[in-house]
Amino acid sequence: MTMGNVIKKYRKIKGLTQEEMAVRLGVTAPAVNKWEKGSTLPDVALLAPLARLLGITTDELLSFKDELTDEEIDRFLSELQKDLESKDLHEVFLAVKRMIEEYPNCERLIWQAAVMLDAKRMTAELPGKDSYDSAIFGWYERCLCSEDERMRDQAADSLFHAFVRQENYEKAAQYLDYFSLENPERKRKEALVNSKTGKRAEAYRAYEELIFTGYQHIQMTLNDLRILYMEDGDREMTRRLVEVSSSAASAFEMGRYNEVCWGLDVAVWEKDAPWTARLMREILDSLETIGEFTKSKLYQHMTLKTVDPDFSTGLKRELLKSLEDETFAYMQGNEDWEKLKSEN
Repeated sequence: MTMGNVIKKYRKIKGLTQEEMAVRLGVTAPAVNKWEKGSTLPDVALLAPLARLLGITTDELLSFKDELTDEEIDRFLSELQKDLESKDLHEVFLAVKRMIEEYPNCERLIWQAAVMLDAKRMTAELPGKDSYDSAIFGWYERCLCSEDERMRDQAADSLFHAFVRQENYEKAAQYLDYFSLENPERKRKEALVNSKTGKRAEAYRAYEELIFTGYQHIQMTLNDLRILYMEDGDREMTRRLVEVSSSAASAFEMGRYNEVCWGLDVAVWEKDAPWTARLMREILDSLETIGEFTKSKLYQHMTLKTVDPDFSTGLKRELLKSLEDETFAYMQGNEDWEKLKSEN
């Protein structure tokens, strides 16, 4: 930030007009105006009084700052958004370029300003908007060298989508290496590239794998959250999460068994005899559907192992044996429970 910009910025923060500042410093209003425009600089003898008047240090006045604060970045980006809505794009671009040249290591400023300029030229019908590619992509590339993994991911994501928009899929694919192999975003982006480059089967399979693993992650998270609510004695939320788990299993076509199995531990926790009996019957009756998801068209391009019938048989045996466990002591004498035991 130039000295003129510093003076203007802090004068406004202090709520002073150029005339009021001029009076307090013993100079003319046109002199202050020239300082702020960068036409001239204040006399050396005025630096200390000027800094005191603005409530800043002389280092700040002279722009001896290594980096911008988060507040300053936010303020600049807010002004940038307003300028993009009201000013010529090239004029705004040059202002951003000057700011980045002044703070070449301010990665957050660089990436966010690049994103905002990129978005503006995408949404507006502007002549020559592709002429900004070199600068904007260069700013993204600079952020790829960041020590911050999140910043690298954001920059790689911006470049990936920029080249996808240009239908340069080979170039877009080069940025996939910036994402870890465990990051599902990498697989989703690979699937997108494959879908655009004739590798349809690979794209289908990758998307289906994302759905399948996404479901597993959702259920593990719901289960952990349900346990947390159980520990805190919140029955309403515990039951609500059982309903959500069941709905998720239905939505992802995981089969009837996976729709009904989630509430048993909650029913035991609550010692709700009618619910326990009903759930156990539904679980036992649906054991044959435990691997039904392998037949779902949602996963038709995946190679899924079918569930061995012996597994279902063994699980049923263990469940029937558990009917006499101490865990279900509260169920003894329940008519439906006793009927379930006699039938099996």
